[in-house]
Amino acid sequence: MHEDLLGGPPETRLPADPAMELLEGGEPADSVVRRYPESSLAWAVLAESALDDERDVEAYAYARTGYHRGLDALRRNGWKGHGPVPWEHVPNRGFLRALAGLGKAAGRIGEDTEAARCAEFLRDSSPEAADVLGR
Repeated sequence: MHEDLLGGPPETRLPADPAMELLEGGEPADSVVRRYPESSLAWAVLAESALDDERDVEAYAYARTGYHRGLDALRRNGWKGHGPVPWEHVPNRGFLRALAGLGKAAGRIGEDTEAARCAEFLRDSSPEAADVLGR
């Protein structure tokens, strides 16, 4: 953990996601999410695939699910509703990818307020993730 000398909240670092190994091994995300429905990463992968195929409403639903699963995991690991969720800690990437996907999908379906909220939340959580995923 990195300590914020200015008194800000500590970083939240999620535990390893068992879905990651399956996804990296080539198992389809829809199969992985059936085994690990709590995995933000599996939902984020589904959302990204749907975004790539311009299935925007489906992407929104997948990303929203991954986002909420991620919020649950963050809270279980000490997050108090704000503070750093560092991109460099690989297990955090599922949540951050779901959040970015939710913002993109929201923008595509015309939910501009949600898209802006997600972009701001992503940048506040991890400026590096916002730079990597904001493209």
